[in-house]
Formats: sequence, structure tokens, C-alpha cells
Amino acid sequence: MILHHVKKYLFLGFILLPILSFSQRKVDFEKLDQYFSKSQKEWGVPGMSIGIVKDGELVFSKGYGTQEAGKKQQPDAETNFAIASNSKAFTSAIMGMLVQEGKLKWTDKVRDYLPYFTLYDDFVSENTTIEDILSHRVGLTTFGGDIMWYNSDFTSEEIIKNIRHLKPAYGLRDGFGYSNVMFITAGEIIKTVTGKSWYDNVKERILDPLEMDRTFVNVPQMVADGNSAKPHTLINDSENQAIPYTSWEEIASTGGLFSNVDDLSKWVIFNLKNGVVGDDTLFTRSSRNALWNQHNMFAIDRTQSNPYGAHFAGYGLGWFLRDYHGKLRVYHTGGYDGMISSINMLPEENLGVIVLINGLKAPIGSIPAYVFDAFLGREKTDWSTIDLKRHNESYASDTRIEDLRKARQEGTSPIIPAEDLVGTYHSDLYGDIDVKINGGSLEIVFPHTASLQADLTHWHHDTYQMHFVKDHPWFTLALVKFTSDASQKVTGIEFTVPNNDFWFEELNAKKVE
Repeated sequence: MILHHVKKYLFLGFILLPILSFSQRKVDFEKLDQYFSKSQKEWGVPGMSIGIVKDGELVFSKGYGTQEAGKKQQPDAETNFAIASNSKAFTSAIMGMLVQEGKLKWTDKVRDYLPYFTLYDDFVSENTTIEDILSHRVGLTTFGGDIMWYNSDFTSEEIIKNIRHLKPAYGLRDGFGYSNVMFITAGEIIKTVTGKSWYDNVKERILDPLEMDRTFVNVPQMVADGNSAKPHTLINDSENQAIPYTSWEEIASTGGLFSNVDDLSKWVIFNLKNGVVGDDTLFTRSSRNALWNQHNMFAIDRTQSNPYGAHFAGYGLGWFLRDYHGKLRVYHTGGYDGMISSINMLPEENLGVIVLINGLKAPIGSIPAYVFDAFLGREKTDWSTIDLKRHNESYASDTRIEDLRKARQEGTSPIIPAEDLVGTYHSDLYGDIDVKINGGSLEIVFPHTASLQADLTHWHHDTYQMHFVKDHPWFTLALVKFTSDASQKVTGIEFTVPNNDFWFEELNAKKVE
């Protein structure tokens, strides 16, 4: 059944809405349903839930595939998925509410609230504002520092205090570097100003008023509530394998929420109504404009056509902004260990699309585009097939791991004895990393990140392969090279872990004992 809640007025609404509300554009929900099913199958996605919001109503919702690979239970509108970075818009919304209440200003310096906040130089540290951290323009590289918080036991404050060790990619407000650690910083500002946790603020100020009753930040609570999809890793870009949930509760302000189509439709409707829920106005006009106006711009290649007809692109506060063939498009995506999500809106059309997927190979761009075309009356384009071809070509062209395997020199022996590798290595960003001999074998231990513990086997010369105690969805082959001085005294570790999300090279550590 396409609409989830089986109530007569909703079911009748499904029958009548295409006739009454969308008669000019002749939106065929059955064909959309067939297309979504096709996309799920051709991408090999374990499962997904799709929701379409139009004119203040959830007019379509359905689940496809399974909640867990190899099992039969199908997701639906109430099935919870991790929404990861789609949590960022909740962070910027809370900030907007605090601005409205006079508790802070967008142009306030971060150090006004977190005196320990320090970046790569004094000027930037002293002048970075709340607007800067919410629009990814502080000068850090995209995903810089993520290896520090990923599955670690660091507190948010400890993470923020270590940001000073990250090298800049450019100057303050000189470009775009997508920064999760800056949204972790925003969460701590919210906590400092209100005396309550980020999630308590989100629940009291957004979830409760919108009646988003099944949106969680705590994994055990979500699992106990039932009806949740399992995350999956992807083996050889084709085989989906279920993996355990990971808690991002400590860094929830950058990506910690779990939600579902039913709840997120209320969030989308709220945003399309510019912050109005029922008789309450939770956003002022100023807040709406602050969140959805550009604070950071991206270049568009004017010499080539682009698939969605974009004329501009940028970032607001917690939202990506561009246009879809001349219509403002407000959107965000989210990537969690084994799950991908997207929320897309065309405010001028009062239209929103929610895509929640429990796998890593995901048509999160093609599905919204296909829906937009249907509602805008544009010529049908098989975006799913087009995007899948692009994905497969990109995957095939990424030869980093293959190149490392080809460069491996068989038959070599370590120059440095294994016992000399044992010791403590210090990374300014992370802290201590230990190399031990356990049962005659070398192992590397990350005291703050149990899931990164790995056995070490010889690769070539003084380079070793890491065999993690836990499978990771974002990276597979991992190498460590032990460096030495002219006397063959061990000086440090260099990491080579090809992936697109976590920069292990930031951990390169010096031997301290």
C-alpha cells in the first residue's frame, strides 16, 4: 500500500489528490511507484523508504526491498533509518531559535561561548563566527578531523580542543570545506547557551511541537521501539552485508538522528511553511532567510551543461542550496555507517522528497530528480540509470587500492625487527596509539577507538597491512609504514588507507616510547 496510515480519509486523499491537486501536471503515482521499485532493484539497494510531500501533505509513502538483506520484512513509512548529516539542519534551526530569543547572534564569535576554541592561527580562532561554522567556511579541508571522532570515545569538548592541529586548506571565508567538526562545535555552543544537551533542545523545540514521536538519537532506545532498518556494508560494490548500528550520540549535532518518512514529512512540511506548525510560528522571517540564503558559494562550470540545470550552487546554514531548472532547490544528504539519506525541497512548488536507504550504493540524487520532473511536467529522464552508470564508472576508475596491490614488492623482509616497532606513538590530533606484540603477532591499538584495533601482517619492507577487528563500511585496505632514521631507530608511523571520508594520514604519529 502506497500511503502508510490506513485511514479512510488518507486513502481517499491518495485517490483524489492526483486528480484534484495535480491535474495540470498529471502526476501518476503508480508510475512513480514502479520507477522507485525499478531503482531499488537495479542499484541493488537492500531497502529504502520514499516519501513525497506536496502542499502540506504526505501524498506518497512506501518502502521497497527489505529492512535487512536476506530477510523478508519490508520497510514502511515508520521504519527508522539513520539520517546522519540531515541532522545538521536541526542544529542550524535551533541556532536560529536562540537568535530569535536574543541569546546569541549569527555574527557572534565562537570564542564568546567556547573560550578554548582554537583553529590553525590566532586570527581565525579569534574571528570565526557562528555563521562561519554553520556554512563550512572556516578554511578546513572537507571531512578534516573526522578520523578523530569516528567511533571514538572522545567527548565533544575534547574533539574541539584538538581541532587546532588540523591544517587549513584555505583562509577564513575563502572557500568551502565540509566540516563535521564545526557542527560538533555548534552543538557545544547550544549546550553552553541553554544548559541542555543538543538532543534535549531538538526534542523540546522541534520534535515535540511537530509530533515527531519516533525520531531518536539513542541507538538502544530506537532498537527497543522496533521497526528499524539494519545498516549494510557493501562488498565489492555489489554484495550487501548487514552490520551493527553505530552510536553517533556524542556528536549528534553533526549527524546523530534516526528518523523515518512519517516523522520527516512533518519536518519537511514545517520547513516548506517557513517554520509554522499549527498556530505556532517557530521561525521568524529573519531566521528563515538566514538558513536558506547563501553564505558560501560553489563554482558552476558555465562551459558545460549540468544534469539538473543548475545556475548557482552554495550552502546556507545547515542546508545545501542550488536551483533545479530555475526553481530554488534546498537539500541535504547524510552518510552513516551503512545508510544513506537525502531530503530535497522545491519551496516554490511546495514540494519535498525524502529518501532513506539502508545501504551505501544509493540513488539519493536520481529519485528526487525524477519526482521533480514529474511534478514540474518536464520530459521524463531515467535519472536512476544515468546516475548508476556514473557511479559504476567512478567506482571502476578508482584504482587506489589496485595500485597499492600492484606496487607491493613480494619476497621482501622487514628491515626493522618487530620488537623495535613495539611502543607508544603520539599523534597531535588523536593522542597516543600503541603497537604491541600479542601472542607472537603485532597489533595496533587506538585507545579511544576500539573498532580501529587491528592485527598487523607484513606487506613489504617496513610496511604492514592492518586487519581490523571490525569490518568498516568506508575503507578496506589499510597500510602502516614504520619510519626510521639513519640509524634504523623507529621514528613514527605513516598511514595509507584509501577512502573518500576519513583521512588516516592526519594520524601520522611520532614514536615517543
